Amino acid sequence: MLCSAMGPRGFPPLLLVLLSCCASASTQAVATPAVATPAMTQEDLNSTEATPVMTQEDLNSTEATPAMTQEDLNSTEATPDMTQEDLNSTTPATLRTSGSPRTPGTPRAPELSGPRPTPVTDVAALCVCDLLPARCDVNCCCDPDCSPTDFSVFSACSVPVVMGDRQFCSQKAAVYSMNLTADPPHRVFKLIDQINPSIFCIHISNYKPALSFANPEVPNEDNFDRLIQASGGFALSATSNGPSTATSDAPQPTKYEYGVPLQTAGTSSGSFLRLPSPLMSSLCTDENPAAFLVSQAFECSRRVDIEECEQVEALSMAHYSSPAILRVPNSTTQVSIKIQSVLYQSLNHTLTRLEGSGVLRPSLVSTGQDRLCSNVVLEVKYSLLYTATGQIWEAGLSLVLGTFSSTVTLLQQKFEIHFIQHDTKPVPRSGNPGYRVGLPLAAGFQPQKGSGIIQTTNRQEQFTILHSTGKQDCLASEGLRDPVLFGYNVQSGCQLRLTGTIPCELLAQKIQGLLRGQAFPDYVAAFGNSRAQDVQDWVPVRYVTHSSNMKGPCQLPVALGIEVKWTKYGSLLNPQARIVNVTAQLISIPEPLPGPERTIVISTTVTFVDVSAPAEAGFRAPPTINARLPFSFFFPFV
Repeated sequence: MLCSAMGPRGFPPLLLVLLSCCASASTQAVATPAVATPAMTQEDLNSTEATPVMTQEDLNSTEATPAMTQEDLNSTEATPDMTQEDLNSTTPATLRTSGSPRTPGTPRAPELSGPRPTPVTDVAALCVCDLLPARCDVNCCCDPDCSPTDFSVFSACSVPVVMGDRQFCSQKAAVYSMNLTADPPHRVFKLIDQINPSIFCIHISNYKPALSFANPEVPNEDNFDRLIQASGGFALSATSNGPSTATSDAPQPTKYEYGVPLQTAGTSSGSFLRLPSPLMSSLCTDENPAAFLVSQAFECSRRVDIEECEQVEALSMAHYSSPAILRVPNSTTQVSIKIQSVLYQSLNHTLTRLEGSGVLRPSLVSTGQDRLCSNVVLEVKYSLLYTATGQIWEAGLSLVLGTFSSTVTLLQQKFEIHFIQHDTKPVPRSGNPGYRVGLPLAAGFQPQKGSGIIQTTNRQEQFTILHSTGKQDCLASEGLRDPVLFGYNVQSGCQLRLTGTIPCELLAQKIQGLLRGQAFPDYVAAFGNSRAQDVQDWVPVRYVTHSSNMKGPCQLPVALGIEVKWTKYGSLLNPQARIVNVTAQLISIPEPLPGPERTIVISTTVTFVDVSAPAEAGFRAPPTINARLPFSFFFPFV
């Protein structure tokens, strides 16, 4: 390349000065110069570095745009063959980033994100408390139906701030307030930019369809075929009489699970035990299947006609006692429904127990001018016994039959089903819900924080104290404990005779075991029927140790005092006893002087303290009217 004193061929001194100024003002590193040959094209320049005169900042690998000016030519690539006329006749083109490789070490230009789309919801026109159409809602400051006169009697704005999506970092918010010091009071409205302080917020939403709900395309005769193809279509298959291969290959369930319909013996696979229930109205629907472990109770009405009462199956006793329940789903073992009791309700609602009557059917009887239909089912109660393995063990049925006359068009019926686990004993309670005097306290342990309470199966052994005997010998009565009974203040004790020399630490451990027992509880139930999984209904036992003021090498525990505080809970007519605090105090004394024979008396006391507050008759506070009258309400009197 030939260079003259004026610079490269075709470049005037002014352009060289401008290029030198731009290169000196840049803060980026200068790229390694490369010599451009006269035969180089524009594509070659895209993959080469700048000339010694032009820096890397000047060559941003961009082409000219239609809006390109003389100053923009500072970043335009040039060849040694270009003259001033060539530069003046450069064809304008749109500025675009070149796809040439970026020089290592050169920072990438930041990508510019588009502006946030205009919000679809105008918060200034949005009002969430406007509930009454064409009427002013009280204290609704954004209600367009309210006039300045209405605003003057407002006490406050029920909705002070109205805004859109709270996940945006910045958004418009409409702020409403009342200026009560003005005369007359008026509403103050402000439209501000709400800033979200959270670091996890949306700065720019570049997905415009997400700012509004898309209107679904309604199918019609023109677009139906296209929508069917877009959704994948549908297929109808005829029901086959033969067994399905997928059904036969699938494993058959061996037990009932929660919510599974109870199957009954029948010719079809869809035979279930039905429990009539109301559906859309109070009328009975006979298609409701009974589900395993789902106890239900329904009451519905059935339209009856006295002339057809003998033909309606839903009124017959055999309709509810004839189905046989399958022990497990899809099995051949059946469990018959046994009729446990049948009560007959007369027209004056008196009940009579029927013994050995068998299965009765509805019968139509004429009594003078009136006609009666007797032996009609009024109430049905199923009692199902199930095992822990999910099998139906036994099924019982209790019925209430009755009579209705020809004047009755809607017959009221009741249906109920409940489940009882087989070979289990009911959990004893000490009250329902409050404690009853004389029943043992329910107590247990919590193995870890957040878990339920663990209790022993014997309620009499959950919270115990020393058992007193006639000989008052602690070793003879070791292991014998008495339960702590609610409401009974008890004191028990015994004597411990010591011979020879026994280490004090071993003796203290032995006496503490006699006082506390093998398992001293951590929690006591607040109510007599508190469940183990409801930890909030259990009171923790507060354990306190008191030592003697006399100093000694070892302290021996000699007494355990248990204080139970309870209160009356609930209605004044039927208050329930509730335990609110339990404290166990262990009292210790110094070791007695050594001798050939020593006797230590240990004791346990239980005290129940009623901490109920005196009952006071209370009355509901009268309602207060918090409203402001218009300033001209008493005009022209004042």
